[in-house]
Amino acid sequence: MSVLGVVLFSIAFFATAVIGQVDPARVAAGLPNIIDYAYRTLPEISARQPFTDIAEWFWAIDIWLLLILDSVLMGFIGTLAGAGAAIAFCFHASANLAPNRLSFWIARRGFELARTVPELVFALIFVFAFGPGPFAGVLAIAIHSAGALGKLFAEVNENVDPRQIEALAATGAGWSETMRFAVLPQVLPNFLSYGLLRFEINVRAASVLGIVGAGGIGEELYLVVRRFLYSDISAIVLLIVITVSLIDIVCERFRHALIEAGPARPTR
Repeated sequence: MSVLGVVLFSIAFFATAVIGQVDPARVAAGLPNIIDYAYRTLPEISARQPFTDIAEWFWAIDIWLLLILDSVLMGFIGTLAGAGAAIAFCFHASANLAPNRLSFWIARRGFELARTVPELVFALIFVFAFGPGPFAGVLAIAIHSAGALGKLFAEVNENVDPRQIEALAATGAGWSETMRFAVLPQVLPNFLSYGLLRFEINVRAASVLGIVGAGGIGEELYLVVRRFLYSDISAIVLLIVITVSLIDIVCERFRHALIEAGPARPTR
């Protein structure tokens, strides 16, 4: 079976390479162009006046920082809205918690639809419907986040301790009360961890959605790319990288604190 598996994998690998038009010679020929383009975006910083050259490089830093703040807020609000929708319906999407098969099927298919359609497609639809601006980006991020987080939350729900559910149900509690007091306390730390991870992803997504007119720094980046303003391209990309890195560091530490804290331990 191992030999057969290697053969099948090799056939699949070469077939996908052919279908995907993967050409090593073409890649080798294009690498110099990538290097040349990246070199053009680098600013000229002299040793005699480095601070002046850097100031000229970031000549629109005040405008760019405001646009980056828009992208961060888009990601934050979109994550909150998406997480709220995911929490509201994730219990229906859990095989062990759904009140009936119909609600389970509807919740599952709804989450699949929300996360399958890319954010850019949602953003294009909402820009056409509501006009350009951050509102379209927030809606696109919220819907996609609801689909992605809904699946993750549902999988977390399926691993809860059933004894607490049975104990609360034995007292005569309804389905909603059981989810609220028996399931949610168990899964909330994992929900927060996944929500923070999604926030990091959404900040990156918000930086791209501006390409289709959904607000944020993406609109400015798309503009300078089309105008071949090479130094502005590198300045904006660097600001985005720094912003996302800072958010990643903060969220990572917060997630680790949640994981290390774990469930509350009873005191003697």
